[in-house]
Amino acid sequence: MASKFWICLLGIGCLFVSMLETETASGQGPARAREVPRVLIIGDSISLGYTPYVASILKGRAEVVHNPGNAQHTGTGVEKIEKWLQPGDWDLIHFNWGLWDLCYRHPDSKVAGKRDKERGALTTSLHAYEQNLERLVERLKETDATLIWCETTPVPEGEPGRHAGAAKKYNAIAEKIMKRHDIAINDLHGYALLKINAIQKPNDVHFTTKGRRYLAEKVAMEIQKQLER
Repeated sequence: MASKFWICLLGIGCLFVSMLETETASGQGPARAREVPRVLIIGDSISLGYTPYVASILKGRAEVVHNPGNAQHTGTGVEKIEKWLQPGDWDLIHFNWGLWDLCYRHPDSKVAGKRDKERGALTTSLHAYEQNLERLVERLKETDATLIWCETTPVPEGEPGRHAGAAKKYNAIAEKIMKRHDIAINDLHGYALLKINAIQKPNDVHFTTKGRRYLAEKVAMEIQKQLER
């Protein structure tokens, strides 16, 4: 009688272990462990340029993903943020909007992107930028991910759709919001200025291959710093 009891108990134990292993393998059970932290980078073409290098630097230490496509301006962010956050469960989000917001565009411009700071209309005023960014920050905080705001990189003289120095005004608005919400700030603007003539294309907000790698080093360092905390 006792032997039957122990055989039955052993069978129940084996069944429990089998069910646990099945849940773990399917990713549905509580025993599933994440191998590395998941990092989402949100931003425009500047971030699209440095993200592959960030992923390479952090390989084996973090899974780095960029939002689908170009995040453009804060208005686009408000419209698409829910889609970009899917499937969710991010450990860290590094984000930026700015260069599209401060850009002037005119429908008759022959320049790429219809840029025209002489005749064009400003995409996002400082007031609207502040409102949009505040709304986006509040939504990002709901994810419980560690957040890093990335300062907008410099606008050079001669850029057809943007005024040199405009990034500083938008960064000042962003800095005020981030400090209020106790969000870490990656001063990529200041970092870029250290070597700006050697890394940025002439009359263009975009960066050379050397520049993209240079920016990636700073972004990866800031991400790693926050993950270690």
